[in-house]
Parts: sequence; C-alpha cells; structure tokens
Amino acid sequence: MEGLAVTPGYWKGRRVFVTGHTGFKGAWLAHWLARMGAEVTGYAREAETEPSLWTLLGGGKVRSVIGDLTDEKRLRAALDESRPHAIFHLAAQALVRRSYRDPVETYASNVLGTVTLMQAARDCADLAAIVIATSDKAYENVEQVWGYREVDALGGRDPYSGSKGAADIAASSMARSFFAPLAEGGHKARVGIARAGNVIGGGDWSEDRLVPDIVRGCLGPSRGVTLRAPKSVRPWQHVLEPLRGYLMLAERLAGDDKAAGAWNFGPDRRDERAVIEVAEAVVAALGQGRVEIDPAGDGTLHEAKMLRLDCTKARLGLGWQPALAFEDCVRLTAGWYAGWASGKTARSLCDQQIVEYEGLVFNE
Repeated sequence: MEGLAVTPGYWKGRRVFVTGHTGFKGAWLAHWLARMGAEVTGYAREAETEPSLWTLLGGGKVRSVIGDLTDEKRLRAALDESRPHAIFHLAAQALVRRSYRDPVETYASNVLGTVTLMQAARDCADLAAIVIATSDKAYENVEQVWGYREVDALGGRDPYSGSKGAADIAASSMARSFFAPLAEGGHKARVGIARAGNVIGGGDWSEDRLVPDIVRGCLGPSRGVTLRAPKSVRPWQHVLEPLRGYLMLAERLAGDDKAAGAWNFGPDRRDERAVIEVAEAVVAALGQGRVEIDPAGDGTLHEAKMLRLDCTKARLGLGWQPALAFEDCVRLTAGWYAGWASGKTARSLCDQQIVEYEGLVFNE
C-alpha cells in the first residue's frame, strides 16, 4: 500500500540498541527487530509488571542488559559492546498517576536518563541514527480541538507530561549541540524525536492504563471495569503503528539531514475515540465483562480531557500513515489477550500479529 513502506531487509544484520526493552512498547520493538534479523541489545531495568510481555517472550535472540539509564558506566559498557547502527530510546517512567506519587523518579528517569544516553552515544563510532521516543503529552495541552503540530509549544501540567516536555527539549538541545546536521564538527548521527499517541495492544499489564485495567477486570473475578473519565478523548493506536514510524524514521535519519527533528505519530481523526467507546469496544471484542462509570470520577489528580495530534509532517516527510482502523486496533488487542487467556503463548500471538501487519506495510 502506498505511503506505508518499511524496508525489512534494511535491518538484517544491523546492530541495534533498544532502551526500555523490558517494557510494553520496547518488548514489541525488540522482538520485531530480532525477527527482521537485527542484532538487538536491550538495556533497561527489570520488568516492572507481573506478568510482563518481555518475560513471556523469553528474550529470544535479544541480548538483554539490566541497568539504570543514569548508570553511565554500565550504559557505556553496553553501548561499547553493542556498537549500534541505530538507537531507539523507549525507556521511561510512562504513567501519569505514578508521576504524582513519585515526581523525582519520573523526572530523573525521563530527563536525566535521556541526556545520559545521548552523552554516551557521542562515543559510538558506528552510530547513524537515534530515535528518542517522548510522547504526545509533551505538548502544552490547552484542550484545543485541532491537533498539535511539531512546532507547537511543549509543556505539561502533571509531572509525567512535564517530564516528557522537558525530555523533548533536552533531546533537542543535545542534538543541536552535539549531533548532525546542526552541530558543526559533531557526531555524524542524526536525532529524531518521536511523539506518539496513546498506544494499545496485547501484552500491556501496566497499572492505571485503560486496556490493562479492562483485561484485569473483565477476565478476572470482578468481570468488569470502572472508568474514571469516560468522555476523555485520546489518539488511540495499535502499538505496531508508532513502532513502524520509529523504524521508518531511523532509516531516514541514517541518510537524510531533513529527517532530524520532531515527528508526530497518531491515528486518523476519524479513528479517535473517547475512553468509554474504547472500553465498550474492547469488552465487546473480548466477549465478556461489563463497563461501569464512577459517578464521582477522580477529582484529585488532573488529566487532560482532549488531546489530538496533527501527523501531516510524517505523512508528507516520511510517507508514514496509519495502516489500521480503530476496529482493527481493538480486534488485534482483544484477540491477543483472549488468545493468551486461552493458553496460547505470547510469542506465537506477537508473531501472528506481526506477520499480519507486515502484510499491510512492508515493501520487499
């Protein structure tokens, strides 16, 4: 399909360094890269959920290094051994409500971790591309009805959003100071900053996230899920959609100065949904459970009600566009969890869905 091109052969034999490989998105990306023949090194803390996708996948051909991003000595040793062609930085404290409980950890992980990685990357002689994954929540959200563009102001009211805005600014500053094309005499690698919308997909068991809460509730003894903010609108997308954007961006960064900078990856406007619509669709696809609304909501912690992304730049500049409609995202997500609950392995479920997705987006 035109506009969806990825070159799987590009990654065969390439050395790739993925931070956050024990997390949800990182585990999918590391596994996908390894399937394409990349020599993948993952660097992250131990998996924080039980179960975790990374643990269920069993590692496979991914070399795993357990460590903290702020441990520069250990990080440098892992990078030296990996000698990466590309770095995908996905490690983060990624939960809004947890950021209220521990803002110091959130800022240290998301900001200092990013700067430490980029500083260490300056000594990677073979490095050609760095993709820094921040978030759609890096934008200063004024609850506008139109999508945020890459040139809009960054910010963040809650600690998570603020840390992502700060990490985005720090990554841009490091890129302009020490990396091509803007840093004269700097490292040849180019840096891309990826701001993705809300991600759903099989294998996520994080706390205080919509789909994991639905799965725990509807497949558990309570047989239901209670929503705090049913009318909030988010740019929902299947996990493979932004990961494809990261892969396409890395390929382009390796040979094109114009690819450096920030990029949005999100769904089409017609596929945006309120929380209640996502919950009802996932429950229906699971075939069991019920959705309830908490009439009191949660007035103690602020969370944005409206968030949209304008992905025109990615469409025109990378040729990236969503391959999956909302209904497909729900089908794949619910199908993964239903399959896992029935005894199928995480690896077989991920492989099956990757093959289906590759049939839509790969140009041989």
